[in-house]
Amino acid sequence: MAANEMDEVYDALIVGAGPSGAVTAHTLAMAGLKVICLEQGDYVLPSDYAANHDMWELVVRGHWAPEPNHRRNPADYPLEVSDTDLPPSMYNGVGGSTLHYSALWARLAPSDFRVRTLDGVADDWPISYSQLAPFYAEIDNFIGVSGLEGDPAFPEGYSPPLPPMPLGKYGMKAAETMNKLGWHWWPHANAIPSQKIGNLAACARWGTCTQGCPEGAKASFDLAYWPNAIKAGAKLVTGARVSRITVSDAGAATGAEWIKGGERFHTAARHVVVCANGIGTPRLLLLSASERHPDGLANSSGLVGKNLMLHPNCAVMGYYDEDLESWRGPAGSAISSMQFAETDLSRGFVRGSKLHACPTPGLLMTGIDPHRLLPFDQLWGDSFHQVIRDARNSIFWAANIDDLPEETNRVTLDPSLCDSDGIPAPKITYAFSENTLRIREFTLARLAEIHRAGGAKKMIEIAYLPGEPGHLLGTARMGDDPQTSVVDEYGRAHDVPNLVISDGSIFVTGGSANPTSTITALALRNARRLVETLEQGA
Repeated sequence: MAANEMDEVYDALIVGAGPSGAVTAHTLAMAGLKVICLEQGDYVLPSDYAANHDMWELVVRGHWAPEPNHRRNPADYPLEVSDTDLPPSMYNGVGGSTLHYSALWARLAPSDFRVRTLDGVADDWPISYSQLAPFYAEIDNFIGVSGLEGDPAFPEGYSPPLPPMPLGKYGMKAAETMNKLGWHWWPHANAIPSQKIGNLAACARWGTCTQGCPEGAKASFDLAYWPNAIKAGAKLVTGARVSRITVSDAGAATGAEWIKGGERFHTAARHVVVCANGIGTPRLLLLSASERHPDGLANSSGLVGKNLMLHPNCAVMGYYDEDLESWRGPAGSAISSMQFAETDLSRGFVRGSKLHACPTPGLLMTGIDPHRLLPFDQLWGDSFHQVIRDARNSIFWAANIDDLPEETNRVTLDPSLCDSDGIPAPKITYAFSENTLRIREFTLARLAEIHRAGGAKKMIEIAYLPGEPGHLLGTARMGDDPQTSVVDEYGRAHDVPNLVISDGSIFVTGGSANPTSTITALALRNARRLVETLEQGA
């Protein structure tokens, strides 16, 4: 930033250039507002994606690893994870964790917004599915979601704009098996265009989506939104680690302090929008404690950092005799099932799980990793060749488990661990609840049942998927009551009206859907309201 820019006052300062930050910056800039976004990571060149390397499965276990404690890139901050059942995953950079996601594009179900009313647990959202539906659709159309309308698990009107991805041989096998069982399935919507649209190419089925798309097809938000936001006038500063949101004597947000290359800066703004994910956002709010906000910014409820939801994933690998071409992409899901997503008390728990059938690209993922607990002679030598042959004809039936909020699952500031700039790191405290474990046990049994019905010759159960799923939700929840929530239905902090939060931290419940579709729809809705506020001079 030039010296004369340092004294400017922006209409909005955004913290974090992930999917919600990208949508917010684009929306505000398109409205002619003066916007700056501070991102602690870099703008990754597509040529640097792990998938461009011959040995991409090894590269991804280094500086491309999903867990920051394993990756340890300069932009990362450490996580204290000694007291969690599930170490969280995230990526710091322009586009955020969408550089790593498989682009499964699922909406929350209408019931996910009314869990208290329907099931007597957790809390209802202050908005409904129908209120969010137009924003879901607008994001879908902008990035070119591929899918098929008519899914009976959702209300009428859910119509992805582009045709679905080919099911492929493995997807056809999965669908035939679900038909045999009489269970719901539908072609999964993917944030990967089946035809070229905007900045994105058509999918070429590389199958390396979680390591970066060499084709430039996956809707990671560094490609899908940021070029448009910058063209519209949004300013993006990379390598800028925000250390504190500053406030006036009256308690209103005035901007942010940040560090780049060891130098400290302050940028002033009329509104601050935090899009730092479900861990980074509560960390920043707690770091921003002041005399007016002694327990952390926007934390009069005491709920900042609490109710962390991580969507524990589980899977069962099935190996078949048929030629399934399981190495073909996209690496997301060909089909999904909401058969067990809704509450059925006869199962012994509330809520449920979303199932999805995925391909198995990569020899380490499908051959070595699932077999790593086998005795030596069953994996190496002649057995190794059979393991690899089997991996080509496998189906990865996996599930997202609905992870209900609990205040004991939380993000706090660690008293001793710091990042490279000396800023306290977040400590993660998280334990699987009894309800979560019951859902997982039931779900693993159903996934195995699918494979048996399909004639799998071998199955490997994976109850715990380290490094997944990177769904960081619930730590600054929305609601109508300031005593039981952090922000209102438009993401505005009850305590600080010119502070908006627009990421997964504002979720009230997690559902069992992959959350990025909902995160971006909420960000769009919040940004539209912020445009109205700023245009009215409020």
